[in-house]
Amino acid sequence: MADIDPNKAVEFILQHSGRFAKAKSERVYLENFLRSKKSLLMSQSTDQTIGGQERDAYKHPEYLALLEGLKEAVEVEETLKWKLIAAQARIDIFRTVEASNRNQDKAAR
Repeated sequence: MADIDPNKAVEFILQHSGRFAKAKSERVYLENFLRSKKSLLMSQSTDQTIGGQERDAYKHPEYLALLEGLKEAVEVEETLKWKLIAAQARIDIFRTVEASNRNQDKAAR
């Protein structure tokens, strides 16, 4: 436990929080743009039924490409999220170890 440096963990959080925010904003944008793209693709469909237009939109290469982009955006966001959570856990472990050390010092007196 002595190798935990809370300053490095805090520095990591500060350095990567912007990347996490950007990754999350990209994921949210793609989720919302999917609805717009679906609507645009449905309006281009030659099918007269809503179900047929929806089917055409969902199988369209542009829609599928957006889904692939969303998949990648979620992966980036989740990776950064868990790295940030791990950094916070290191800080919490450091606090716990330091508190235990203080208690042991008090008991030894």
